[in-house]
Amino acid sequence: MAVTTTQTLRMRFRNEAGSIVTLSLDNPRNNLTAADVQGVMDLIIAKNVFVTSGGALVGKVDASIVDRTTNVLFEVSS
Repeated sequence: MAVTTTQTLRMRFRNEAGSIVTLSLDNPRNNLTAADVQGVMDLIIAKNVFVTSGGALVGKVDASIVDRTTNVLFEVSS
């Protein structure tokens, strides 16, 4: 039985329509700080990197690192 653990950096923004937009990145570096993430989020907003169906990203909501553990119960091999 295999056990795997993965991490995802989840950054949530608000767009012009007021909706929340999530940008997720797999395997963030281990020494990532809140200041690093806030700086990147500010840059994404300032440079208008992403435009959504609800318009440009206009504000930060939050950011978190999500840890996910997967326990494989069985696998059928061909």
